Amino acid sequence: MPHEHPTEMVMILLRKLTVIGAVLAWCLPATGQLRVIDPARSTVTIHVGKAGLFSAFGHEHEVRGPIALGTITAGAAPRVELTVHAADLKVLDPGVKDSERAEIQATMLGPQVLDTARFPEIRFRSTRVQRDGAGWKVEGELTLHGQTHPVTVTARQAGERYTATAAFKQTAFGIAPVSAGGGTVKVKDELRLEFEIYLK
Repeated sequence: MPHEHPTEMVMILLRKLTVIGAVLAWCLPATGQLRVIDPARSTVTIHVGKAGLFSAFGHEHEVRGPIALGTITAGAAPRVELTVHAADLKVLDPGVKDSERAEIQATMLGPQVLDTARFPEIRFRSTRVQRDGAGWKVEGELTLHGQTHPVTVTARQAGERYTATAAFKQTAFGIAPVSAGGGTVKVKDELRLEFEIYLK
C-alpha cells in the first residue's frame, strides 16, 4: 500500500480541520451575532391607566400591536433595535362596546395622541445593555410622536422568548393625556409597556 507524502498528509489534515471549523461555526452562536425578530410572534402591549376625580367611571385601556422590525445583537457590545408601525396598534378594551372601542381607536391614532399621519413609526434603539440579576437592564432612546427621549427597559429570557417592560410619561413626548368631563375623567400620564419578543 503506497505511503502518503508528508506534504499530502498535512494538506489532508488542513482540509479536515477546515470542515470541522465550518461545522462548529454553523452550530455554535458567534460573538456579535445579529438575530432578526420574528414579527409574526413579537408584540408590544401598552397599558393605559385612568385618573381624575371620577376615574371610577372611566376605562383603563389596553393596546397591542406587532413589532414590525427589529434585531438583537449578542456579544461584547449587545444591541437592540425595535420598530413598531403606529397605525398597526389596536385598542383591545374587551369591556366596552364596539362603537366606543372604535372611537377610542380613532382618537389614539389621530392628531390628539399618536398622530400616525405625521409620525408613522415608533422606534427604540439601545445605547447600553448590562446584566441585571437574571435579566438585563437596557438603556436606550425611544422615538415617539416625533420626539426622542431616554427610556430604560428591563428584560428577561425564557427559552426562545424574551419579555421586557418599560414605563414613561406621555407628556415627555409632547402628548397630552386624553380627558373628558372637564378633566374629571382622564387617562394617566404614565404608560406601561410590555414587550414579547421571539427571534427567527
